[in-house]
Amino acid sequence: MFDDPSRLPDGLPVPQDDGACRHLDGSVLPPIALDATGGGTIDLSALAGRSVVYVYPRTGQPGQPLPTGWDSIAGARGCTPESLGFAAAFAQFTQANVRVFGLSSQERAYQEEAVSRLQLPFQLLSDHQLRLARALWLPLFEVDQMILIRRLTLVIRDGVVEHVFYPVFPPDRHALSVLRWLQGQL
Repeated sequence: MFDDPSRLPDGLPVPQDDGACRHLDGSVLPPIALDATGGGTIDLSALAGRSVVYVYPRTGQPGQPLPTGWDSIAGARGCTPESLGFAAAFAQFTQANVRVFGLSSQERAYQEEAVSRLQLPFQLLSDHQLRLARALWLPLFEVDQMILIRRLTLVIRDGVVEHVFYPVFPPDRHALSVLRWLQGQL
């Protein structure tokens, strides 16, 4: 049994580009306040400069079972390794003057536990009502009566989607892919 949430098991299905995010490049973000870990809210549409928002289905918690068939859902597994990758590269994003946020449909209290356990140097945002996801037509999926957002990353500049990474695989190396893209844009 594989139970190390910081690593990806072998043989995960690779997500395919189904075109579900093609409409996002150039999209203006709607003014939606999202609960942020550490308290308060953040409206991504109101932030000046560049932000990277990696969107993930959900983080698991040690000792808790994964959702039904989680490892067979293409792109579902890997939220913790992805978060750890962004944490490891956080200084490089900061040097490039780019903010980093994680975003999922989990509630803030659940995300607070992940920030503490994983020692993340950035905030996680909660779209637990799926207001941003639905306003932007982000791809969703359902498992165990949970509606979750498929893994993707938005590069946002001054409230406008500048670039979308979708699908994202492997998630544990994704932060470095985003950094390479950003370096090519400077």
